Amino acid sequence: MTRLLTATDVARIVAAKGLRATFDELAAVIEADLRRWPQFEKTARLASHSSVGVIELMPVADASRYGFKYVNGHPGNPALGLPTVMAFGALADVATGLPLLVADLTLATALRTAATSALAARVLARPDARSMALVGNGAQSEFQALAFHLLLGIDEVRLYDPDALATARLRRHLDAVAPALRHLRCASAQEALAGADIVTTLTADKHRATIVAPSMLEPGMHFNAVGGDCPGKTEFDPAVLRTARVFVEYEAQTRIEGESQQMPSGYPVTELWQVLTHTTCGRQHRDEITLFDSVGFALEDFSALAWLAWAAADAGVGHELDLIPTLDDPKNLFGLLEAAGAAAGPLLPRHQERK
Repeated sequence: MTRLLTATDVARIVAAKGLRATFDELAAVIEADLRRWPQFEKTARLASHSSVGVIELMPVADASRYGFKYVNGHPGNPALGLPTVMAFGALADVATGLPLLVADLTLATALRTAATSALAARVLARPDARSMALVGNGAQSEFQALAFHLLLGIDEVRLYDPDALATARLRRHLDAVAPALRHLRCASAQEALAGADIVTTLTADKHRATIVAPSMLEPGMHFNAVGGDCPGKTEFDPAVLRTARVFVEYEAQTRIEGESQQMPSGYPVTELWQVLTHTTCGRQHRDEITLFDSVGFALEDFSALAWLAWAAADAGVGHELDLIPTLDDPKNLFGLLEAAGAAAGPLLPRHQERK
């Protein structure tokens, strides 16, 4: 049988564990998988773009398990009463192909993105970073703010979004769950960035924007560029990338979708796994400007699915799903129809039978 985790099931798992344990465990699983990067079969995600959004399939596998995520990005969805991002995924046994888990990943995507952002900042931001600017206060903003607060000790977030209601919602949630985290509403992106140690950009509009310009740079800043995640969608002036050392998840994908799409093909970037395995260094000195060009990669969802499978089994959460037929004779697939026909009636009306 296949275990099914609905959106409510995933929320129950996180609520029972608490956000600190959830982020701690997710970051640890993602880091462990990134450290064994060469063991995975990887490919850039498959994307179907339209004028209003994108639908993507994100597969990855190691020697024992295969995982994939279906995910969309439609900035106009909130006006229709739908989330901008919706996702589900599956984890299967490589030896047999049996689907082990099917799970909603809408909430888990926000959690794993924030956990990965904080994991990257551990090795790329200054160790004494305490202030973060958060430009774009949409559905993922609470998760980013809380992950950096809980995992890195960020104690101040400077918030900007042209939608004042989005910022008000974010501040209300932060007051409720993290009263020790100071938050300040800013009138512009430039005001939010002034004096920030870390800058996270999370805008949703699907176009080339200049949220961060060279004039906003300060020595030692770390940029967590999350919003630029498809062809033609960026947030940074190319001159910022030429100034910073750029780190990515999977170069073959980021060159197509991330801020790096603005740069020549030979422009140097470093994959995060290389820093985590000490193959190369992260931040080299205090005043260096670093940029994590984060578009989201399938390995992070593989890690999230593996964590959900373990956490659900441990908590007894989920539903057994009759997704794959159970057959007395695995070669007798037609027998499934015969059994259904015995209960519902003949498979063919008598007048259709051959005489």
